[in-house]
Parts: sequence; C-alpha cells; structure tokens
Amino acid sequence: MDPVPVVAGDAHRAHDPPYEVNYGEVVRPVYERVERAERIRDALAAAGHPLVEPAPHGIEPVLAVHEPGLLGFLEQGWAAWRADGGPEVLIPDSFPIPRLGRGGGRDLGGGVGRPGWFCFDTATPMVAGSFSAALAAADAALTAADLVAAGAAAAYALCRPPGHHAGPGYYGGFCFLNNAAIAARSLHRLGRVAVVDVDFHHGNGTQDVFWEDPEVLYVSLHGDPAGHYPHFTGAADETGGGAGAGTNRNLPLPDGTGDDEYLASLAEAMAVVAGFDPATLVVSAGFDTFAGDPIGAFQVTTGGFRRIGAALAAAGRPTVVVQEGGYAVEALGANALALLRGVQEGG
Repeated sequence: MDPVPVVAGDAHRAHDPPYEVNYGEVVRPVYERVERAERIRDALAAAGHPLVEPAPHGIEPVLAVHEPGLLGFLEQGWAAWRADGGPEVLIPDSFPIPRLGRGGGRDLGGGVGRPGWFCFDTATPMVAGSFSAALAAADAALTAADLVAAGAAAAYALCRPPGHHAGPGYYGGFCFLNNAAIAARSLHRLGRVAVVDVDFHHGNGTQDVFWEDPEVLYVSLHGDPAGHYPHFTGAADETGGGAGAGTNRNLPLPDGTGDDEYLASLAEAMAVVAGFDPATLVVSAGFDTFAGDPIGAFQVTTGGFRRIGAALAAAGRPTVVVQEGGYAVEALGANALALLRGVQEGG
C-alpha cells in the first residue's frame, strides 16, 4: 500500500485553552493541547506521508450526527458566557442531573449556568476559537472519508480537538463534535460501516449516536469504566437498542494490559467486524493506550501500535483513521507513524 494520506490543517490552533479542571484540580498546560497535532503532523510528513488540506463541507454533515441545539450553543455559548460575566475560559460548574428537582430537565436558554446543559464534565474548556477548530476537525474527518470513497485504501484524519465523547446533544471529554461518527455517517452512502474504537477511554458519544442504528457497528476496547473516564458507559452488557440491538460491542480491559493481551482482544473485535461485513471501516485511534500516557493505564508499546494497525488493515476494508486521544506528547509522532506503517503493511 502507498503511504497513507494525512488530512491536516492549522485551524486546530484556535482551540488553545490555558487550563482545564480535571478530577477537581486545575491542569496547566491542558492535556489536549496544540502540540499534540503538531508533533503527529511533523512526524508523518517527515516520513513521507502526503499532507492533504481539509476541505470545507458545511454544516449539513455535522447536523446528520448532532442536534441543532448543541451546534447553536457551541457557536454562540462562549460569547454569551462572556457577556454574562464569565471568565475567559468557559467551564461549567452546575449540571442538571435528573434528581435536581422539577427544573432538572429544563434548558435555561441563557446565563452562565447554561453550559452544564450541554457539557457533562469540567475537563473540556471552551475558548473563543473552540467552535471553529471543532468544525475544522469535522472537515478533516469528512475529507478523509471522501478520499476513501474515491478509492484510497486508507486515509488518516488528524483531528483536533478529538470527538468520540461528543454525543448527539452534548460535548465533553475534550470533544466538541464527534468526528468519527460524522465520517461514518458520510461513508454510509457506500454501505454498512463499522467503527472500531482503540482509544483508552470508552467512546460514549459514538455509542450513543449509533445505539439504535442497525447499519453502523460500534466496537470499543477500553479501560474498565469502573475505574476510568467516562465511568458511566462502556460495560460489556451494553449491546445496542431498538433496531440496533446487537450492533454495539464493548470490550473493557484491565489496567496493565500490554501488547499481546490487547492484540488478542482486538482479534475478538475484528471477528465481530468480519461478521458484520461492512463496506468501510472507521477507526477511532487513541494513543492513550501507550505505556507512558499520563491519563491511561495500559502498557501498549510503539511496536504494539504497528501490530494494531496491521490487524485493523487485515479486515480488508477501505479505512478512515480518525485521531482521538493520546497525551504522552513526546511519543505521539512515533506512535502515529507506527500505527500507519502497520495499516500499510496489513493492507
């Protein structure tokens, strides 16, 4: 296989929050920072992967996944927050859980309390350029999907901010728009789609988007939600609902999972993919399974990512690889290069 094209632009730099609040502590610099994408792009370009500029696709492909209310908030929420006296970084501190009384299910429609209606954590800071960066990340995923639809065996979307925690009407987990889900919806014009999520954290948003969709399979390998974010989703008994019953598969894995154990579980996941027989494959690629990641708990090596890429490519389906997490910044370039080498070798 020829070198995998890399869809990457500079618009992500507009999302550059100075801090986040993670597990009750202020984190500076944030884990999901500009340098992540820069490191990956530089490493892949130096290795000969062709760079492709994301093409604008408009809002319609995004609306095929996300509710208009969420998009309206992401576009206007930061300015409204500032107008109501909020600080430069928008981080909600109140959340309308169902037990919060009669008003717990009501969108406030305005005010500094409103962000909690759309965001489910304190770890996803929003600044003035966050929405434009999120739209550009969606365009990167859609451009990679276009390359595959046009005949490329594989394409890699260097999306930042990432996306798999963003659901139909909410954002969180460093994610604003669900890039992998947006790419999968676009690729559905070619037939059924399988999404394989190899990020350390469960992709609650992607699961939610496709929960009742029999045409999209979602399979995720991730840290046990009993001890890891997002905590409330990702159990093995979550298998889809309605018409989509059986098209959702979760494989939670124990802390310390290394290359061999991970590859064994990935083989199980890929057997599910083969049984589904999709026309195309979307991979939510997180490098936070790496042994040195500051917010992961697996022991996958750089060499392991090469094996993971080969196992994914062995499915023999046109593949869009979408960047998700990975926070051991100095290792990101080597890990991304290893994954794509595996994709090339296995394809």
